Amino acid sequence: MIPNRDALLDLLLALQAQIRDAVVAACEQQAIADLAGVAEDEAQGDTIYAVDRVGETTLLAFFAEHVAPRWPLVLIAEGLPGGQITLPEGLSEAAAVIRVIVDPIDGTRGLMYQKRSAWSLAGVAPNRGPATRLRDIELAAQTEIPLVKQHLCDVLWAVSGEPLRAERINRLSGERRPLHLRPSAAPGIAHGFATISRFFPGARDELASIDEAVVRATLGPPRPGKAHCFEDQYICTGGQLYELIAGHDRFVADLRPLLERHLAARGESLGICCHPYDICTALIARQAGVLLTDERGEELDAPLAVDADVAWIGYANPAVRAQVEPALLAELRRRGLIG
Repeated sequence: MIPNRDALLDLLLALQAQIRDAVVAACEQQAIADLAGVAEDEAQGDTIYAVDRVGETTLLAFFAEHVAPRWPLVLIAEGLPGGQITLPEGLSEAAAVIRVIVDPIDGTRGLMYQKRSAWSLAGVAPNRGPATRLRDIELAAQTEIPLVKQHLCDVLWAVSGEPLRAERINRLSGERRPLHLRPSAAPGIAHGFATISRFFPGARDELASIDEAVVRATLGPPRPGKAHCFEDQYICTGGQLYELIAGHDRFVADLRPLLERHLAARGESLGICCHPYDICTALIARQAGVLLTDERGEELDAPLAVDADVAWIGYANPAVRAQVEPALLAELRRRGLIG
């Protein structure tokens, strides 16, 4: 177990608040074109935009000054050499007490165009060496980075074995109020939001076809003038988890990694997928009651590394899972995407 978890959690929340405030200030002061500029675009890894740099500037200094003296750590984040560093500087990886995986800004694309909130994400696990995995995370925090025109923003955190906690903050007055979030109790996806992620070009046709097949198998063919259910392509894994936690969405699946062979058969490459740092706050969703699985219906898990591709499925409750999962897995098997 991580020592002094509450004190460490307070520091993570303070860091995320700093990132939130710095990013909002940058969005207020700079033009969209400046924030949306490409800062780095290597062959491997996600594109880094100018707004991402705002969140990264305080990251290393904060962990070195406030966290490392009490919890020697392996910090895992995109943009670090090899995807991770040890702190204090010179520490051997084996001597670290904890592993911290972070995404300073998840949802950059929506935020930099001021379309939708982004989230700052962090998860902490005891150091079990390179074998440390998502399931080992014992505390997690996610802080909303709101639009400039938005004065309210949410903060969620969880410690293993304890219930989800959340607050809603008025960033103008500083007022903080407890927030009670609960996943949907609806018995199915009818008249609710149910989404298979297809954010970017490349395999959207196949993903849309899977989506259509699953909805038809669960709800039947379309009826004249009616909508069976709806979808929400929120380009932010932390935001998708929030929508499940808050009762806004009933089913979300991100299956992009499964399409690698499908794309290769067309002579194309798999584009960007969800990575462990994008879903490092899965503990929060689980503590809220959201059911998270991998593409085969098994417990969601992944290595704590920056380069792993993660497929995941989230259900608001057991009834939604019972309705959707058989049709979804059957469709994935029929297409040869899972064994």
